[in-house]
Formats: sequence, structure tokens, C-alpha cells
Amino acid sequence: MSEKTKQERIDIDMRGQVCPACLLVAMDTMNKYRAPLLGGKVRLCIKTDNREAITTIPTTAQNMGYATRVTKMASYYEICVGLLPEENEK
Repeated sequence: MSEKTKQERIDIDMRGQVCPACLLVAMDTMNKYRAPLLGGKVRLCIKTDNREAITTIPTTAQNMGYATRVTKMASYYEICVGLLPEENEK
């Protein structure tokens, strides 16, 4: 039996910022945590209210080999990068 490990979550609040600042911060964090993100130990979640970021960040992350998910919240978007917990269990 495999023991479930708790996935660390890195939250970055970029609301009020515009691209390319959002993309640059996301890329820096993805590069810094590359192995843990790809291994499912860490998930990066970025809050943004910039519509351009919901295209540029997921596209760049996918090109770098990461899984992504964009979720529309009440007043912002949440972009999650890396394996999500439910994908870890497959």
C-alpha cells in the first residue's frame, strides 16, 4: 500500500498585475520548483484578474510539460500548475 503524501500548495496573488509580470512570476516559480511540480509534491496556484494571464500562463506551463487548470472564481481566476491531488491518485 502506498502512503498518501500531502501536496504542498504555493499560492501567489497577482490580482491587479498585468502581463507580462504575471507570466514572468509564474515562469520563475515553475523553474524554481520544477522537480517537485512535475513529481506532484507541489502545486502552484496563481490568483489573477488579468484575462491575458489565463491564456499565457497555462500555454507556457503546458509547453514546459506541466498540467494546468484554470478556474473562474467570483472576482478572479485561479490558475493551478502541476499535478492536482486527484490526478496523483490515478
